[in-house]
Formats: sequence, C-alpha cells, structure tokens
Amino acid sequence: MNATTTAPSLSFEFFPPRDVPGQKRLIENVAGKLGALEPSFFSVTYGAGGTTRDGTRQTVYRLIDAGFNAVPHLSMGADDKTHIQTILDDYCSRGVKRIVVLRGDQPSGFGANRFTHNAEALVNLIRTHCGDQFHLEVAAYPEIHPDASSAEQDLEFFKRKIDAGADSAITQYFYNADAYENFLERCAKAGITAPIVPGIMPITNLASLMRFSQKCGADIPRWLNNVLTDTADDQQATIDFGVDFVSRLCERLLQLGAPGLHFYTLNRWGATTRICQNLALH
Repeated sequence: MNATTTAPSLSFEFFPPRDVPGQKRLIENVAGKLGALEPSFFSVTYGAGGTTRDGTRQTVYRLIDAGFNAVPHLSMGADDKTHIQTILDDYCSRGVKRIVVLRGDQPSGFGANRFTHNAEALVNLIRTHCGDQFHLEVAAYPEIHPDASSAEQDLEFFKRKIDAGADSAITQYFYNADAYENFLERCAKAGITAPIVPGIMPITNLASLMRFSQKCGADIPRWLNNVLTDTADDQQATIDFGVDFVSRLCERLLQLGAPGLHFYTLNRWGATTRICQNLALH
C-alpha cells in the first residue's frame, strides 16, 4: 500500500501494567518495538474513576525516562479540583506537554459527589490552571457516543469541548470509514476545524473485540462479525485477516484526510506494527 505524500502522525495507546515486571515488559519490549515506528507519542489510559491513577503516572514517567514522549490520560473520577491541580502540577514538573482529557467511566458504586462529570469542565479547569502549558486531546465519536440522545446532541458536546480549549481529538475506534467521513462533514458544517485523528483497534480476537465494542458502543458490521466468526477457531487466520482489513481501513481514512492514526494497542505490538508496515508508515 502507498503512503500519503505527507506522512501522517502515529500514536500508540497503552494501559498501565499491574506490576513492575509488566511495566518492564511494556517499556523494553512493546514500546521498544513500536518506538521504531517513530510515533509522535505513547498515551497511557486512566481507569474508571481514576482507579489506575498511580499506575498511569508511573507508566508515563517510566516511558519518559526511557526517552519516549509519553502522554497521560486524565479524567475526573472521584478527585476534587485541588487534587486534579496537584496532578497537573506534577505532570508539568516532569515535562509532560500533552494530555488526553476524557469524561471517563464512572466507577462502580460511586455516587454523585464530584466537582463535575464531563470533559468540557476538565478542559476548562486545565486551561484556567495551566494556560497553554499542555496540548489537550479530547474524544470524538463518529458513530455517536452511546450516552448521547442524538447525533446533534453528541456533536454539540464535542464542539463545546473544542470551544473550551481542546486542541485536537482522537476518535473512538470504528470499522466503517463512511462514519468518519460523515463526522468530518458534520464537524465542518458546525465550524469545528480542530484536527480529528481516527482511533484504530487492530483485530486479533473476536471475543475480546465484541466485549470492548459492547462497552464503548463501537459498531461491528454484520459481515465483519460473520467473517470473524468463521475464523474464530484459527487465531492466526483471524490476525491475518484483521491486519489486512484494518490496513485497508487505515488507507481509506488517510485518503479522507486523516491527520494521523492512533492505535489502541492493548499493550501488544505485533498487529499494529504489521498494519503500519502495510501502510509504509515505518
């Protein structure tokens, strides 16, 4: 496959490993392999309600110490404003330049006693406390956020995050390029000009893909589900098909003007690397 004339940016998302050996494997093996693709950054997720808060920071700092550009995710969770400000000051002191700002999932059994529960408010807080210290990424949903009552409401919420001071956006993953194209068209009509990078989920296992997709509201086209069902007992066949299909999806997204690709790696490097090689992004 041919790369675009202007090389798109690449970024890769990790979740915080549960223990020190897991962090060591992530830094030395996975980040080492993906680092050869010269990504703009590695991002590190922030569990529901900040449940991986310490793990997120530890992973970010270990990536920084290893020479990588690491970007923390941040949501409000159970934290009050003062605690969020302390986290921001800590990141500032360690040279973090970018943050992925999310509403985040509400932790199980958590009440409503928090300073707010939306990414727009967190963007406002960061801009008020830190000015332009950070490049702020927010989430976008070409297939509509599952909590939104309509496409119009979802687009309004997205625009409010951008107007609050977000610099760019990363989308939830999807497998229909038309959804991304339509989303870009609707954003343009709404006066939204911020770069919108599509999120990419490599396909390696049907059961896990269905579980993730049901949780986040990503649509699995019926034909794709049927093909993956046919190969479910042959993991290598599933991976090979997934690499080819997602490579073609990415090629189409780049043709539509995507400024980059953000891979949800699940702390693995194999399928993501093969996709980027197919696209000559290496």
